[in-house]
Amino acid sequence: MLKEFKEFALKGNVLDLAIGIIIGAAFGAIVSSLVDDIIMPPIGLILGGVDFSQLFVVLKGEGDFNTIAQAKEAGAVTWNIGLFINAIIKFLIVAFAVFLLVKGINRMTRKKEAAPPPPAAPPPEDVVLLREIRDLLARR
Repeated sequence: MLKEFKEFALKGNVLDLAIGIIIGAAFGAIVSSLVDDIIMPPIGLILGGVDFSQLFVVLKGEGDFNTIAQAKEAGAVTWNIGLFINAIIKFLIVAFAVFLLVKGINRMTRKKEAAPPPPAAPPPEDVVLLREIRDLLARR
């Protein structure tokens, strides 16, 4: 069983999958930073200084809370709308990047499939001569 597992784990596909997961996690961190640190601050500024990461509605709890952390410390139940909006934007960016990747791979695959086959090599000279002899005999 250990030998079988070793063969499975060391196959190329499993290693490719592991590398893909690691790269995907790193890409996710980059997208999170892009959304949280680059995209949302100007949008919040345009919309009147709204900090989307702190946009929430208190569903249950008493008091006036400035941050989600304050609300959670007080035991309030919150509806974190801003974090949800950030998650949607992150998803759209990742989905678009995956779409571009798949589109590029499909384009390369189609080019390989659509390439015309190489022209057939001319038959050897002896085959050509034998065909000529056959044709001459058939005419008699």
